Amino acid sequence: MKKLKFGSCLPVFSNCADRYVQSGYGVNYTLAQVLERAAQVRELDGIELVGNWHINEGNFKEVTGLMKNLGIKAAMIVPDLWTQGKWGRGTFTAKDEKTRREAVAEVKMSMDMAASVDCDKIDVWLGQDGYDYAFQADYIEAWSQIKEALAECADYRKDIKICIEYKLREPRTHLFTTTAAKTKLLVNEVGKKIVGIMCDTGHAQAAGENVADAVATCNELLWYIHINDNYDQWDDDMMFGMVHTIELLEMLYWLERIGYDDYYTLDMNPYREDGIEAARECIAWVNGLRDLMFHIGYDNITEVIKTGDSTKISKMLREAICGHK
Repeated sequence: MKKLKFGSCLPVFSNCADRYVQSGYGVNYTLAQVLERAAQVRELDGIELVGNWHINEGNFKEVTGLMKNLGIKAAMIVPDLWTQGKWGRGTFTAKDEKTRREAVAEVKMSMDMAASVDCDKIDVWLGQDGYDYAFQADYIEAWSQIKEALAECADYRKDIKICIEYKLREPRTHLFTTTAAKTKLLVNEVGKKIVGIMCDTGHAQAAGENVADAVATCNELLWYIHINDNYDQWDDDMMFGMVHTIELLEMLYWLERIGYDDYYTLDMNPYREDGIEAARECIAWVNGLRDLMFHIGYDNITEVIKTGDSTKISKMLREAICGHK
């Protein structure tokens, strides 16, 4: 059984603010301290760096120097397309052309940063591209603007993959890239070989998707994944495996089946938990569920799926989990 690559977003190791406690629930660590905390989780192979939050042109050498000293790799570079007020009315779909050009420039800069630290991909999350009210958006024009911007970024350099991360809502009440199917449609319409999909398990759940189905829908276009959990109503960013245990076991089966071979990156907000221990638990859940999958037998699962018999599926899972024959 192959060893998985694990990554993490840095908020896992920070003070985790929300809109109610904007100062955060824990210690207000410096970025250097956050990186040091991440380095304590020995199972991690890489971390994500978000533009403006963590890196910019001014501090890039300093931050990457800290990472090198700690033995931390960059799993993903994320262009800042949502963390500043100037993006509040959109990035690729902003009404203002100057803002649209700034957004494209931000993505290109992130591609350059990724290349300079031997990271082969960036994550484009269009969290401010959407609408809040009826009659507020020109859906056809916005779709065209997103495609044109992505195509331009894809033509900028061919060595850095662009992963499109989808989400149903937040911070806008409606986003334009909302589901696995719609994002796959977007990627296919852009038609560039270096543009693919990033699936966040919590985003899929909050969009009403079965994550395994979403993974299978993305298939060969799935280039990166965020792992967490929630109760389907919101992107709670909880510890992986704590809510949708069986559904996430099925997701791990489908990741194996489509040949996914990249980072399993923790994207959670342990507001009231110790982030280091929460990260270790998430990694243990992934490895534990994969062990369970191979204990059942990958081929056995495949054969049971072919039957479509829910009682056989139940028996297989119950015996493996509960040990009752």
